[in-house]
Amino acid sequence: MHTLIRLAQLWRLYAWLDLVWVVRSFRFFVLYYIGFAVVALASIAGMALLAERFDGVGIWSKWQIVFLLGYGSVADGLLEMLCGFNIVHISRRIGRGQLDHMLIQPQPIWVMLVTEGVNPFGSSNIMLTGVALLVWAWGHLAIDATAGWWGWFALNVVASAAVVVAYNFIWGSLAFWAPRAAEEVNTPLKRMFDQLTIFPLDGLGGAARAGLLAGVPIGFMAWYPSRFLLGLDATPLAGLVTPLAAVAFLVVAALIFRRGMQHYMRAGSQRYRAMGHRS
Repeated sequence: MHTLIRLAQLWRLYAWLDLVWVVRSFRFFVLYYIGFAVVALASIAGMALLAERFDGVGIWSKWQIVFLLGYGSVADGLLEMLCGFNIVHISRRIGRGQLDHMLIQPQPIWVMLVTEGVNPFGSSNIMLTGVALLVWAWGHLAIDATAGWWGWFALNVVASAAVVVAYNFIWGSLAFWAPRAAEEVNTPLKRMFDQLTIFPLDGLGGAARAGLLAGVPIGFMAWYPSRFLLGLDATPLAGLVTPLAAVAFLVVAALIFRRGMQHYMRAGSQRYRAMGHRS
């Protein structure tokens, strides 16, 4: 109970600091939200225009594509709102020696990892864009939105974001052993998810689809859970595949990160010179 109370206190503190930062100026507030909303829309405009031009992509109708784009934006928005400030880009914190900053604080490191990245206002642009796309698609799709359907939706959105976090921790942990070379390894990984999430993968061969689910799990970010939620694959197991994949990736990430921390405790960071600058 004490831990839950402490987590709630930290989440509230970081959310308040984030709110104060966003609303410190009305002009900044307006430009910030409009600017990032334009960026979020631009990132999905290509697939939206293709769907409009050809009235769909493969077995996906135009409005199902809009739903997929909205789902992916909501999952990405949740990720950015909970794992900002280089939590999802964990290789930066490890490679730059910034774990030292965390280790001297009177909190368990896992508590800092699940609280320091919370910025529900400053990173809500992508989430709001995704919600708008889902509402837009909703009016054109015959979705039987029961309480159970919303439960599956929430479970799969959280699982999609968790898959990306776990995958970034798996590769970002390389920075424990190669801090300078792997410092930015999470940057292209995150960019890859951002750019490829918008594509439905049905037209690919079996090996390619398996690779984009088990090897590079881009398909879990939007494509696979959207197929289930839209009824394109209505088998009962389909709704559990993304959550189960998230659990599997999180277990692997926790094991590798723990192994990396053990190495870090022995070797420490070699990135800081005596004068304080990073080498």
